[in-house]
Amino acid sequence: MTSTTHHAFDVALFGEAMMLLVADRPGPLEDATGFLKRTAGAETNVAIGLARLGFKVGWASRLGSDSMARYLLAAMRGEGIDCSHVVCDAAQTTGFQFKERVTDGRDPLVESHRKGSAASRMSPADIDEPWLRSARHLHATGVFPAISATTLPTAIRTMEIAREAGRTVSFDTNLRPGLWGSTDLMRSTINALAARADWVLPGIEEGEILTGETQPERVAAFYRAQGAKLVVVKLGADGAYYDSDTQGTGRVPGYPVEKVIDTVGAGDGFAAGVISALLEGKSVPEAVRRGAWIGARAVQVLGDTEGLPTRAQLDEAGL
Repeated sequence: MTSTTHHAFDVALFGEAMMLLVADRPGPLEDATGFLKRTAGAETNVAIGLARLGFKVGWASRLGSDSMARYLLAAMRGEGIDCSHVVCDAAQTTGFQFKERVTDGRDPLVESHRKGSAASRMSPADIDEPWLRSARHLHATGVFPAISATTLPTAIRTMEIAREAGRTVSFDTNLRPGLWGSTDLMRSTINALAARADWVLPGIEEGEILTGETQPERVAAFYRAQGAKLVVVKLGADGAYYDSDTQGTGRVPGYPVEKVIDTVGAGDGFAAGVISALLEGKSVPEAVRRGAWIGARAVQVLGDTEGLPTRAQLDEAGL
């Protein structure tokens, strides 16, 4: 992995981590009698993926001071993630989720309990600007700005600071319709955020909702016209399509998967693969290939992060 001595760390992320409780058996959540404890959160999934590949990662957030917060902090620190900018407040609560266990490859039902959580109370005042500027790169998603009326301006400001400092910014659209007041609001806000990023990573279904286009080439063209230097449209089992200002356009096939266990977290794994490779100076096709490989690993495991590889596993795969 290449790095630079001009920055304190490689990647900064702002977002909510939640404790994830995965049902111990298939079927309706109400029939489960036991749950497996895991971590959840789009931004922290990517943070874990990058940290396992040897990158110096900093995560900024807010948590309560309950057992869930202690579990999450221990898990993130155990991955080598810098949590110095995570504030724990005894007056606030930590968000959590219940997730259905599935065996047929469909998207599992996920129930989120995050309203009024500590992370939802984050505001621009929580941004340590010198700390953010000391990172090489900022990764943002469409989840954090959707959590509350104060996290949206926080997300916008983080992207502004990074761009003003000359840092690269990636953005995964990561749609959560239930967190938005309307589809129109979600569409306009997410697209405005994407316009502030260098690398935009929508899924094809998300791209159709956001742009009205059904073809990956047209979805990518929409965001390239907004100023993105690179757009990678995720196509699930079919791989991905990319459109770059320096390396043209192309498709990368998906990696065969014998059995899909759980699709949640696959897009985050894909993002970690693309971001890590680009920060290492690899070509766009190489970056997308790595993303597709990690995404394929992610759908073959139960939790959001079990499939994220170590550097040794990545090297063994020749990626």
